[in-house]
Amino acid sequence: MKTNKGVTAAATLFLECLLKFEETGWFRGFLDALHGAGYTGLAEAIQSWNFQKIEKLEKPKLLLKFLHKEFKDNVHVDIILPRISGCLINQQCEEIRQVQNNLGNIAGTDKLVEYLLRSDKENWPKVLKLALEAEEYEFSKLWTLEEDTNGTKNAEMYDSQAEENGVSTMQICYKEESEQQNLSENSCPLPEIPEKPLKPRSYQLELASPALEGKNTIICAPTGCGKTFAALLICENHLTNNPAGQKRKIVFLATQVPVYEQQESVFKKYFERLGYKVAGICGEIAEDAPVECVVDNNDIIVLTPQILVNSIKSGTVRSLSVFTLMIFDECHNTSKKHPYNVLMINYLDQKLGRSANPLPQVIGLTASIGVGDAKDKFEAIEHICQVCACLDASVISTVKKNVSDLEQVVYKPEKLFRKVESQPVNKFKFVISKLMEETENLIEKTFKEYDLIPEYQLENLSQIQNRVFGTQKYEQWIIDVHKKCMLLQMEDKNKERKICKELFLYTSNLRKYNDALIISEDVRIQDAVRYLKEFFREAESFDETEQYLIHQFKEKIQELEDISTDPRNENLKLDELTFILEEQYHQNPETQTILFVKTRALADALKKWMEENPKLSYLKPVVLTGRGKRNQNTGMTLPSQKGVLDTFRTSGENKILIATSVADEGIDIAQCNLVILYEYVGNVIKMIQTRGRGRARGSKCLLLSSKEEVIEKEQINIYKEKMMNDAIEEIQTWNEEVFVRKIHHLQLQEKAIRDNVIVAKPQLEENNKRLLCRKCKVFACHTADIRVVEDTHHTVIADAFKESFVTEPHPKPKDFGSLKKTGKIFCAEPSCHHDWGIFARYKTFDVPVIKIDNFVVEDVATGLQTLYSKWKQCNFKMIPFDAREMSN
Repeated sequence: MKTNKGVTAAATLFLECLLKFEETGWFRGFLDALHGAGYTGLAEAIQSWNFQKIEKLEKPKLLLKFLHKEFKDNVHVDIILPRISGCLINQQCEEIRQVQNNLGNIAGTDKLVEYLLRSDKENWPKVLKLALEAEEYEFSKLWTLEEDTNGTKNAEMYDSQAEENGVSTMQICYKEESEQQNLSENSCPLPEIPEKPLKPRSYQLELASPALEGKNTIICAPTGCGKTFAALLICENHLTNNPAGQKRKIVFLATQVPVYEQQESVFKKYFERLGYKVAGICGEIAEDAPVECVVDNNDIIVLTPQILVNSIKSGTVRSLSVFTLMIFDECHNTSKKHPYNVLMINYLDQKLGRSANPLPQVIGLTASIGVGDAKDKFEAIEHICQVCACLDASVISTVKKNVSDLEQVVYKPEKLFRKVESQPVNKFKFVISKLMEETENLIEKTFKEYDLIPEYQLENLSQIQNRVFGTQKYEQWIIDVHKKCMLLQMEDKNKERKICKELFLYTSNLRKYNDALIISEDVRIQDAVRYLKEFFREAESFDETEQYLIHQFKEKIQELEDISTDPRNENLKLDELTFILEEQYHQNPETQTILFVKTRALADALKKWMEENPKLSYLKPVVLTGRGKRNQNTGMTLPSQKGVLDTFRTSGENKILIATSVADEGIDIAQCNLVILYEYVGNVIKMIQTRGRGRARGSKCLLLSSKEEVIEKEQINIYKEKMMNDAIEEIQTWNEEVFVRKIHHLQLQEKAIRDNVIVAKPQLEENNKRLLCRKCKVFACHTADIRVVEDTHHTVIADAFKESFVTEPHPKPKDFGSLKKTGKIFCAEPSCHHDWGIFARYKTFDVPVIKIDNFVVEDVATGLQTLYSKWKQCNFKMIPFDAREMSN
């Protein structure tokens, strides 16, 4: 009844059932139950049959309803709730916290107002007043308390015109009797204003315990249990427990910008009210933020790790010894060349080099340490010890004593597998495969036509027909062939340019056809057809080869569209996904779902499918993808990501979030009833992270796949999770001194390896090199004419370069840093038109900005050709941009 018609209807039904009792003592039992549940005011009123105190609450309740909007716009639940929790029952407080954590402050405030309006504690209005005044909320001015000399308690409402802003407000004026009033024991107590805004749970104290003793600790606990709050406890203890008078300074490191912003907000909210200074820097604002000043002038600094790596390298931050506590969020990333590990190598070199400078305490936070490539528990122990060695951790802290408390907060979702049979007859794949075979034959023909001798032929090209179309393996192979074609060299340069351009076009088409097959496997055939049509629409026909390839596809468009609209060719996986969602939302209309997918293209295609599906369109899906650039497609901007997350948390209308791996770890997403992994599988860490998104009680995590190997891999991950937990438990039984010696031994081993590896400083070549168009191999410029703008952008100053490209208006002109992009530049060769970069305004100069991944680099002296994907990989000297040189 509560679920379907609300609390009042449920209470009515409860009373009707109660009045049917005939057993002796039922009334006393009812009163005791009210007391036990926290409804003390109601219990007193029923027992004495005097409801005057409760009735007096009607007027303040009316005011609270009237000021509801101002209340939720101005009050922070996590700050105000501890001060008024005595006016609510424990279950209500817990529900308010959960709503606030999952759906945001506004939803949490709504829930707080709902429960205050139902509170039976006679003095909750005064408690609320004290709490608002203690936090210096402007809202408290609308809730005024005055003394009445008559000693009576009166509530007087009046409308007042707020002259400053010209809006009508309603105020409540309480006239209280003296402080010696005899407050009923059933009323909520007037609490002392607590120094801490929240009370830690028992398992959070257990997790933080080793760190509170000053030990370097890895805290390993499930997603959603409040590891960040444990970190807040550790930080507060670290800042306040300082007997030697040492200046304390904390750095909190987060790998992703959205996580950084989230944690910076949490730390500011918690610590600034206690008088500490908190600031943060991430890659988005690094250029404008003076790192040294931020570090020197704040007690807590929240950073993305590369900022600190760069600052240590440049000397902006003298050493890690400026900090007294370092916290690594998602610390399982501390390995290989990850910025976390770069920082810890610096730390360990100081430690093992017996530096006189004190080193900071180190804390790692993770939901899963992982097991690496371990095949058994022994190897898992070695991997975990290696992670501990990297973080210099002497303790792995997990919940052992307070498991039941943890289970009240974090629910481990049920793991399910749905295997879907593949389409028995795939007509779309048949047509596309024929087109791919024809394109492969054209590659073979090109080699035969130009009578290329074996040294020019590409490895395994003759075995091309043995590749399986529509697979990741074929994708990897064709990318490799694509790159090798760009580097094919011949004595006759005109012939080389012609062949390279043909092979560039053939391999580009093969890659797009392969992409379309992968799309058709996971979503609708019409999505794959749309993908190909967009590609061929943008592929302008500049020469005969391109014209032929476009014509080849256009001949098949009608057949492909007929296949896509035939109901017999509908994707069985989509049918199964529809069934799963319909069943879930029929059982629980309030379900929140996260659907994990492999690629951005798949996320967009599934969103479009849902919106066009009359059975699912009401779910109003939203998409969350990464920010990096993939295959010429730019990801979501940071504001877009934040907007999507806020919408999903708070709107209530958007029932499903379709996300790529960006939502795996760290980002605070609403608790979900259902997590669906759509052909989505990774390692054991990814499995635990994605599963942890389903934290609501009764939630499910479901893997949907048509591939047996995908399901098998996830089942192996489940085994590896148990292996990881068993390994951690065994390590925790070791004597701490034994564990520390083991860690120290591993650190010495790694340092010996580092010290013995002679890292040759890259010798930048003096030789001038030529940049050639990757598509047609036409000469573009010499490397001697490249200038580096602000250590980031690369322009060409030679006058002759202006004749090598053509400019078109940029579809999305905008400023980034000190550059304003105004256009795009393309190869000027009439039959090519390959994208070379952008045209931009820099200070008073209009300059071309080129991308190295659009060129082949050829050594002038040797003729050796090389491909680079990033400028930092280049081994030739480049000169900084100088405005005076441009003026000359």
